[in-house]
Amino acid sequence: MPPDLSDTLVIGISSRALFDLEMENDIFEEEGLKAYADFQKDNEKRVLEPGTAFPLIEAFLKLNEKLGEHLVEVVIMSQNNPQTGLRIMNSIDFYNLNITRAAFSGGKPLGPYLEAYSVDLYLSKNLEDVQDAVDHGIASAQLYAPPSSFNPDAVEIRIAFDGDAVLFSEDSEVIFKQQGLDAFLEHEKVFAAIPLPEGPFGRVLKTLSRIKSLSGP
Repeated sequence: MPPDLSDTLVIGISSRALFDLEMENDIFEEEGLKAYADFQKDNEKRVLEPGTAFPLIEAFLKLNEKLGEHLVEVVIMSQNNPQTGLRIMNSIDFYNLNITRAAFSGGKPLGPYLEAYSVDLYLSKNLEDVQDAVDHGIASAQLYAPPSSFNPDAVEIRIAFDGDAVLFSEDSEVIFKQQGLDAFLEHEKVFAAIPLPEGPFGRVLKTLSRIKSLSGP
């Protein structure tokens, strides 16, 4: 019987978002799959440096330890195959990240895997993968490299959300884009007393709110 993840925030993270794989990605883009696979195999014991999402993922996993509850589940979602993914798993072990599940699709689109792993939030540096996740109804965000001066907060996790088409449905935004500002304002006036439908990040926010209530101020 599969585990009950109804009260757990399941984060799918791409290997290139979790670790710094920019050089390896350049090899793949410029020299092809075989050169990339050979490089990963030759360097499988060489630990990867933390990537853009590493501080966030590490902080979420520490919440589980702090509260003694399985509040956050992190799953590696990668188009690598299991052989080229070995270096990624070795790096996870090196940093003592409690990540026990991974999907290596061998180049296939990740959307169906995200659904199979009950992913609530998918984070990647690849726009096509992010769009694929969105097309499968999964909250997703594209990550960018932070400024060189960025120093992640080791104590607090801070997350900001947009409203239209993110926390709430895109209904109002579509009216604004298609009919203009006046139609948008009239629509908002008419439906002012009616709550906005939930958007793709609605469940994510509610789960984060529950985690916040358990972790205290």
